[in-house]
Amino acid sequence: MVVATSEVVVKFHGQGSGSGELTWGQQSIWDVMQYTGRTMNIGGAMPLPPGTPIEEIATLLRYIVERHQALRTRLELAEIAPDADADADAPVKEGYPRQVVSEQGEIPLQVVDVPDGHDAEAEAAALRDRYEMAAFDYASEWPVRMGVIRQAGALTHVVVQYSHLAVDGSGIEAVVRDLAHLDPATGSATAPVEGVTPLELVRIQESAAGRRQSDKSLRYWAALLRSIPAQRFNGSDDPREPRFQELFCYSPAMHLAIRSIAARTGADGSHVLLAAYAVALARVTGRSTSVAQVVVNNRFRPGFAEAVSQLSQCGICAIDVADSTFDEVVVRAWKGATDAYLHGYFSTTGHNDVLREAALERGEPIDISCFVNDRRGQTPSADPPDAPLPTPEDLSAALARTTLRWDRAQATYDGSFYLHVDAQPDTNVPGRMNPAEQERPAVYFAIWGDTHCLAPADIEACARQLEAVVVEAAFDGTAPTGLRGDHPGLDRGDDEGVADVAEVA
Repeated sequence: MVVATSEVVVKFHGQGSGSGELTWGQQSIWDVMQYTGRTMNIGGAMPLPPGTPIEEIATLLRYIVERHQALRTRLELAEIAPDADADADAPVKEGYPRQVVSEQGEIPLQVVDVPDGHDAEAEAAALRDRYEMAAFDYASEWPVRMGVIRQAGALTHVVVQYSHLAVDGSGIEAVVRDLAHLDPATGSATAPVEGVTPLELVRIQESAAGRRQSDKSLRYWAALLRSIPAQRFNGSDDPREPRFQELFCYSPAMHLAIRSIAARTGADGSHVLLAAYAVALARVTGRSTSVAQVVVNNRFRPGFAEAVSQLSQCGICAIDVADSTFDEVVVRAWKGATDAYLHGYFSTTGHNDVLREAALERGEPIDISCFVNDRRGQTPSADPPDAPLPTPEDLSAALARTTLRWDRAQATYDGSFYLHVDAQPDTNVPGRMNPAEQERPAVYFAIWGDTHCLAPADIEACARQLEAVVVEAAFDGTAPTGLRGDHPGLDRGDDEGVADVAEVA
C-alpha cells in the first residue's frame, strides 16, 4: 500500500531548563537498553472521534511538551572510554549520559494519509510498530513521537510513543490525568503542574537524605544476595531461536480465584498473584525458594505521585514455599513484596557494585533474572464494590474460557523469566484486542522465557501452574503448596486447568 506522509511543525515554549545527571530510574533503564539492545519505547495507538481537527492534536502535543520538562529533554551522550579493568580486546564501556532540558523548540506531528478503501487501523498499528522499534536519537530528538492517520481528509487514529528514559507507565498515566487541565479553547493550562521534575529528582537523590535511602536499600539487597540460592533453573533440553519466547494467557478463572483468596485472607490481589508465581515456579523448577524482582513504581514516595518521569526501579524478594499452605505463602509474599517496595529506590551505580561484590563473595554468579510486573493496579477494577464473591460453580464455568497461546519471539529480553500481568488486554501488542477475550473480567498475563534456561514445555508448565495454584486455593485456605525443601519438581503431565496450546513457533 502506498501512503503519503507529511509533518505539521509544532512550536513549543515551556518553563524551566537546565542539565544534570540521569536519575536512578533513568540509569536503570539505560543499563537495560545497553544490555539488551531493545528500544524500550512505550505508547500505543487509539481511534479518534469523528471530526477531530488536526489543530486539536497539534494543541495536545504542544501542551504536553510545554507542560512536562521530561518531554523536552534530550541527552548529552558521554564520551566512550575504556573500562580500566577490562581486557584489552574487550568492548569499550560508555558512561551514563547527562540530560538537558530546553525551554523551547519545535517538534513534528507526523501525518500519514491512507488511500480510500484501505485499512486505517492497520496503518495505525504499523506506525505504532515503527515508532516502537526505532530507537530515539537521544541527542537531537525529543522523547515523544506523535502521528495521526488521515483518510479521505478525516483523522482516524492517533499514535504516540515515548522514550522510556523520559517516562514510565505511571508517568504516562500522569500525563493523561494532567490533560484535565488543558483549556481546549486557548490551549493553555488551568492549574499549576504537579510532581517533581527529573532535574529536581536528581538533586533529591544526590542529597544526604537521598544517599541514606540508597544505602539502606543496597544493604537489603546485599543481605538477600548472600542468602538466596544462586541458581533459578535446571537448564533447557529444548533451546529455541529466537531465544526468548512469549506465552500469553487469558484467564477469567484466575480473576475469580484471586478475588476469593483476597477476600478470605485480607491480602491485596497483587500479593496473591506473587504467591501464586512463587509456588508455580517452585513446582516446575523444584527449587522451593522462588526469587523475583518486582517492578516498583516509587509513586508512593512524597511528591512523586504525579511526576512525569522515569521513576520505576526493581525491588527483590525471596519467598519460601516449602511445607506450607497457600495462605501461608500469601503472608510471606506480602512481607517479601513490602520489603522489595521499600528497597526499590537506589543508586544504580551502587546497585551494580553490590551485584558484582556479591558474586565475588560467593564465588559464582547469582541468578536474579526472574521478574514480576503486576500492572493491574494501574487499571480501574472491573468489579463493582458490592459484587458478590464467586462460587465454585462460577469458577468451574470460568475455567472453560481459559486460553493459552505462544505469541511473539525475539533474540533478547530483560530477564530469563519475565511475568507481565494486566487487567485488560495490552493494546501495544498486535492481536491482543480479541473480542472473545474481553467478555468478562480476567487476568491477562504473558511470560517471556529464555528457552536456553527454561525449556518451552517448562514455560508452559509455569503458566498452567500459575492458574492451577489459585484455583486450588480459591475456597480452601489450607491447600498445600505440594513442595518440600528437596522437592524434585512436578512432572509436566501433572498440570491441569489450562487448554492445550500450539507448538512454539
